[in-house]
Amino acid sequence: MSLSVNSILEIKLFARKILIKNDLNGTKFSMKSLLFVSRCPPYPLHFGDRLILWHLARELKAWGYVMDLLAFAQYESDFHELEMYHEFFRDVQVIQEPQRSQLSYLRRVLLPHTRFPREARHSWSPEMWRAIAGKLGVWDYDAIHFFGGIQVYEFYHVLRGQKAIITPYESFSLYLKRQIEQTNRTADRIQRVITRQFERFMYRPYDTTVVVAKPDLQELLDVNPDLNARVISNGIDLDFFKVEPSKREKARLLFTGNYEYQPNLDAAMLLATEILPEVQAAIPDLKLWLVGNAPPPELIALQSDAIEVTGRVPDIRPYLAEATIFVCPLRLGAGIKNKVLEAMAMGLPTIATPLSIDGIAARHNQEVIIAEVSQIAGETIRLLNTVSLQQTLSQNSRALIENRYSWTQVAEAYQSLYDRI
Repeated sequence: MSLSVNSILEIKLFARKILIKNDLNGTKFSMKSLLFVSRCPPYPLHFGDRLILWHLARELKAWGYVMDLLAFAQYESDFHELEMYHEFFRDVQVIQEPQRSQLSYLRRVLLPHTRFPREARHSWSPEMWRAIAGKLGVWDYDAIHFFGGIQVYEFYHVLRGQKAIITPYESFSLYLKRQIEQTNRTADRIQRVITRQFERFMYRPYDTTVVVAKPDLQELLDVNPDLNARVISNGIDLDFFKVEPSKREKARLLFTGNYEYQPNLDAAMLLATEILPEVQAAIPDLKLWLVGNAPPPELIALQSDAIEVTGRVPDIRPYLAEATIFVCPLRLGAGIKNKVLEAMAMGLPTIATPLSIDGIAARHNQEVIIAEVSQIAGETIRLLNTVSLQQTLSQNSRALIENRYSWTQVAEAYQSLYDRI
């Protein structure tokens, strides 16, 4: 049976009149319709930039939202994993991410009229352009939400004046700034000049730009002080990551990450080759776990009686439950660090560089130990030798995550944006 256009409109109008109150359990029902356009699908979850989309969609689905998803594929496997998240959406379409040349970036910087294409054929991805136009031709969305920066910003004119939100997660200019501080490479300096030009105009047409940490917000506002931008943090699945009653080992360090991401590889190498030997001089039986996706040969080569490189594991929680200390010596990167949120959620005492706790309201010696790279070895020795401090950090970190970093709170923040536009 097919419905007429009038019948569809009547159903929409009826749906908007109901289900905006809380039920007895506090569950929110809205029947609002959203279009998500994302630089990547929401699965698999060992890629940190996919967590927001996964958990936000799950929360909003439970509240009665109807969502469609258009996502770029970054890997061939992205075309074959739709069943892992299709239940969250009315419709899902995955499109191959286009190649974007350095020359095309430079062209958009130098020629302002090319920055926001007005036709599909002038965009980097005509296929995505047509997919968005197709959705807007059929459905009346309450809000449109873009996830990503350079990958998705260009589609503004497809919206034909409809307001939209864009979440680039972090400032790539900030990422490059921190990389320059470590490497001082000329190529990075040139790329940052171009990146700052993009971040000056990329987000200007959108109703709201959302990043996950305050340093990223400050960088974007430094580039464009008139930008309407705000911070909405990542969250944690509090039922999945919770304190386990199992006994922790006495001297086991842990670091986790996707090692295809250079900042994680840099931190793991630094921890294994410089920090660990210094701590072992005081605590000889100390061990280290390096857990996570795609460890390269140089990291695998570090395996020894003291260092275990696991590769990707089916469940990271046993490692978070048994380790003594989570050590996060990141000195590169931007945005919020999901690995730190996960460790804190499971009550694992954590030592982190200031960069590692961007966007996390943790205090030194209260929820975490905050230390510069040169201080981490000494702080690790102190924490291994102070059981009472381990217990304080464990209790306080879990409490902070419960109070400030649930996915429900993240979804509520986005819901307020959708309601406003």
